[in-house]
Amino acid sequence: MAIGEENQQVECKKDDVLVPLLEEEGKKGFKSEINGGSFLGSVFNLSTTIVGAGIMALPATMKVLGLGLGISIIIFMAVLANFSIDILLRFSRGGGSNSYGGVMGDAFGTCGRRLLQVCVLINNIGILVVYMIIIGDVLSGTTSDGVHHPGVLEGWFGKQWWTGRHFVLLAITLIVFAPLGFFKRIDSLRHTSALAVALAVVFLVITASITIFKLFTGSIEMPRFLPDVTDISSVWRLFTVVPVIVTAYICHFNVHSIENELRDPSQMRSVVRTSLSLCSIIYIMTSLFGYLLFGDSTLDDVLANFDSNLGVPYSNVLNDAVRVSYALHLMLVFPILFYPLRVNVDGLFFPSARPLDSEKWRFAFINFTLIFVVFLLANFIPSIWDAFQFSGATAAVSLGFILPAAIALKDAPGIATKTDKILSIFMIFLAVSSNAVAIYSDACAVFQKNASPKE
Repeated sequence: MAIGEENQQVECKKDDVLVPLLEEEGKKGFKSEINGGSFLGSVFNLSTTIVGAGIMALPATMKVLGLGLGISIIIFMAVLANFSIDILLRFSRGGGSNSYGGVMGDAFGTCGRRLLQVCVLINNIGILVVYMIIIGDVLSGTTSDGVHHPGVLEGWFGKQWWTGRHFVLLAITLIVFAPLGFFKRIDSLRHTSALAVALAVVFLVITASITIFKLFTGSIEMPRFLPDVTDISSVWRLFTVVPVIVTAYICHFNVHSIENELRDPSQMRSVVRTSLSLCSIIYIMTSLFGYLLFGDSTLDDVLANFDSNLGVPYSNVLNDAVRVSYALHLMLVFPILFYPLRVNVDGLFFPSARPLDSEKWRFAFINFTLIFVVFLLANFIPSIWDAFQFSGATAAVSLGFILPAAIALKDAPGIATKTDKILSIFMIFLAVSSNAVAIYSDACAVFQKNASPKE
């Protein structure tokens, strides 16, 4: 390999914080693999990035918004996500960049690149915490509104010290997350990713089948089509779902990585539209069937609802199959988001250091620290709704909408159209105003909840 090519690889690591890091012995093979991705493979890769834990909170958003408004907002957010990703692709090409970090650097310099890294750090830690919370809910149980929903292990073996939430999460962290988190190349996770997609399909098929069966037997009441608005507090509550839906479409930090490996990069726009359409269908189906099945009893984490008699044959078996399949799915998807998190942390705190894969002690230190932080937060944050509210209202909305809109308004390559600027202003206004209201509404709800026992 020529010296210039090697320097380019090292520079890529710091400039494009999300391009997979390569071991020295793997660099030779990289050139033969790059630009070899197929259209279908790219669609699956991007779809896997999009579909994650957010899908479990979507039925709860239907309880707040009603089916009609809820499904409309899911579609609307998909359209906005498509526009924001299109901005990233067009402006990165216009400025000669091949990464989100690169186009942010072109527009706002080093500060812009660092801001992106911080947003990815907050967003990915938030999502990984959600993954752990859901796994804990499924295996060890959860308590909502004073009602305890037993987990799978508690249902199988009763209440034991080793079925408790803290011990179960610790065991899974040491046995599953830590080993998978030490893979240095994301390509090494391709088999676990394929299995994760299959497990997500199992969850959706079982949930849809149960709902359709109960619809035919007449044991499901038709849910609300529009939100139940009775006072000003119920209006504010509508905005609390915004961070959840925003988080569901965040995939922007992996778009350039997929495009860089695509055999025909001109197909990337089609890849994005196909993936967003596919994921929107999955989101709508999950929201629809989940809310139809449980109605106003839908919990923040719909998996926690699968702990009682569903009124169908083999109810207990189906309950366990639904919960275990999705818990396993999240365990296998965890390292996919942990990988870019590790790379961003390294780029943020060690911008001038040697490539991470060549420094085993720094690699191990970052891995252990991040896994410990995620584990700690998952044990103290009470529900996935709280985690989504924080990450969704801050980093996720910035990654998905505010930063791409700011790139278009800055227009470093001079290619922005009037439509780009109008839509970007609208996108920033909508993102900032809706999330400000969501944060205010959440703060009021927490204050009322803490104050109510004293009254």
